Amino acid sequence: MFCAVSTMTDGDYDYLIKLLALGDSGVGKTTFLYRYTDNKFNPKFITTVGIDFREKRVVYTATNSNGTTGKTFKVHLQLWDTAGQERFRSLTTAFFRDAMGFLLMFDLTSQQSFLNVRNWMSQLQANAYCENPDIVLVGNKADLADQREVQEKQAKELADKYGIPYFETSAATGSEVDKAVITLLDLVMKRMEQCVDKPAQEAPNGDGASKLEAPPPSEKKCAC
Repeated sequence: MFCAVSTMTDGDYDYLIKLLALGDSGVGKTTFLYRYTDNKFNPKFITTVGIDFREKRVVYTATNSNGTTGKTFKVHLQLWDTAGQERFRSLTTAFFRDAMGFLLMFDLTSQQSFLNVRNWMSQLQANAYCENPDIVLVGNKADLADQREVQEKQAKELADKYGIPYFETSAATGSEVDKAVITLLDLVMKRMEQCVDKPAQEAPNGDGASKLEAPPPSEKKCAC
């Protein structure tokens, strides 16, 4: 991963990035996001009804492939928390087009939640703003090793099949939570920079785009 991220408490920002967590009900999406934004664990969260979100501001510094420090941006993160129940599915998928990156989560202690990753992936690919959005696969509740039903090899093979990064996290301990989110942010930022730099290079008067917005719903393209 070629970036560095630090927390920013207030002030203006360069980019508003919307990331969306999806997966079965009970996999720990809410506690995961709460751990990332507040660095706290609350095991008493009730099931999310519909859609909720948390926010965090960070300073993102890219690292070039040669190891030198790249550009620095102030980023306002909106992390959307979706309901996993079937009855909220139409509401959940309606938010897919507004998200720029996805945390696809399952519960390491639930084989069924892992099997359902394929269904979530199909819905994501059908409803996201482009055909190949930035996704990170997350196996949560890694701290419950004695209750584990999904082996790391299984999950890695699935992630490799989809060509996406995989992390085993614990909202309870905080293990790998930051890394999973930062990896997704890095993927999104790199895609955005490619889209911003290209028109800047092509513009004859040197005036290029300074911001990136998600393409209209009719356009299912990610690459610039």
